[in-house]
Amino acid sequence: MARKYFGTDGVRGLVGVAPITPDFVMRLGYAAGTVLVKGAKSSSGRPVVLIGKDTRISGYMLEAALEAGFSAAGVDVMLAGPMPTPAIAYLTRALRLQAGVVISASHNPFQDNGIKFFSEHGTKLPDAVELEIEAAIDQPMGCVPSDKLGRATRLRDAQGRYIEFCKSTFPNELDLRGLKIVVDSANGAAYNIAPHVFHELGAEVISIGAQPDGFNINDGVGATAPKALSEAVVSNKADLGIALDGDADRLIMVDANGRIYNGDELLYVMVRDRMATGPVAGAVGTLMTNMALEVAFKQMGVGFARAKVGDRYVLEVMKERGWLLGGEGSGHLLALDKHTTGDGIVSALQVLSALKRDNKGLAECCAELKLYPQTLINKKVPAGFDWTKDAALVAEKEAVERELGDGGRVLIRASGTEPLIRVMVEAKEADVAESMARRIADKLAA
Repeated sequence: MARKYFGTDGVRGLVGVAPITPDFVMRLGYAAGTVLVKGAKSSSGRPVVLIGKDTRISGYMLEAALEAGFSAAGVDVMLAGPMPTPAIAYLTRALRLQAGVVISASHNPFQDNGIKFFSEHGTKLPDAVELEIEAAIDQPMGCVPSDKLGRATRLRDAQGRYIEFCKSTFPNELDLRGLKIVVDSANGAAYNIAPHVFHELGAEVISIGAQPDGFNINDGVGATAPKALSEAVVSNKADLGIALDGDADRLIMVDANGRIYNGDELLYVMVRDRMATGPVAGAVGTLMTNMALEVAFKQMGVGFARAKVGDRYVLEVMKERGWLLGGEGSGHLLALDKHTTGDGIVSALQVLSALKRDNKGLAECCAELKLYPQTLINKKVPAGFDWTKDAALVAEKEAVERELGDGGRVLIRASGTEPLIRVMVEAKEADVAESMARRIADKLAA
């Protein structure tokens, strides 16, 4: 069944436009309260959920609406304030709460916002549960009797608890002394957390993107705009740079020369490091993962599987196969022996521990991984267009795949948000990728 409100990462959109309106979010809180906490009780005798948010100005309004909805459903609320998405996942599990909720639109600009949920186990909700919440949203909103209404409290020292958790994922025998690191928090949820984590492990930290004003989240800084980090690393003569996105579940890194490393390369570093201490059965990427990573893993004897685009789908395949590592080129990285969800800070610590153990830089650790050039072309198509029924397009795709053989890859997919067909070709040479992508795209009517 198609989802009506939930996308690949919760409910998201432009603030003030349905569904990101106060009335809808209140109904969402009520619906989630009735679905997520059926029969669940805390030590106080009533269910409890944790709410965190990033630094967007709209977070205040949406937090109040969610709180009202949960209270009407008889659910107690703990408010964590600005916290990374993975922090809410951790704290929900650590405090034995019934659910966690994050108010964030991740890497989007401040005008957007969204709501995403975590189960009591600190994992994103399966599709079936989201569908149940959607069905409940469309029902009339009720309210429990006054003596059953939920209460709201502030969670004390949420930041300190999470900082200690992050540090616990770094090996006890290692530290970051001697490293100068630039940390870019994207003016987002980790602005008062990420710099402390790396500093307390011994690094000299230069912090950028740590002056949120409600409007500047992801604005020219962070994982989606790594040029700012690259320039800061070079100008400060730092050893490394770490960029997070607005809710701190993505990671991009930069070396001393200002060279940017994406999620595919960082996943390679993590797998390579784990292999030094034992075999790695496999790792999970997505349909967009660079083919060079798949080839490299095959040569290393590491299994590889592709999931649909979205870290929730990466996680599903990881669990199906019993694998611990996975990620996306965008910087969503998962290490299930460290955390239940993607975490930019924790992932950075896994990469840093690898560099420390090898006594090498990012360039040296990635020396044997040469990413294939990719060309992506977007073509507008009529609404509802099914490219698989376009005989000329399919024939051209198959012809290109035969010509590429094992030296490249073709991916054609429809956009999930607008009438576009995306044509992506990877090849060992950039000009080959570009010309072949153009051949396929030209078969689509303008």
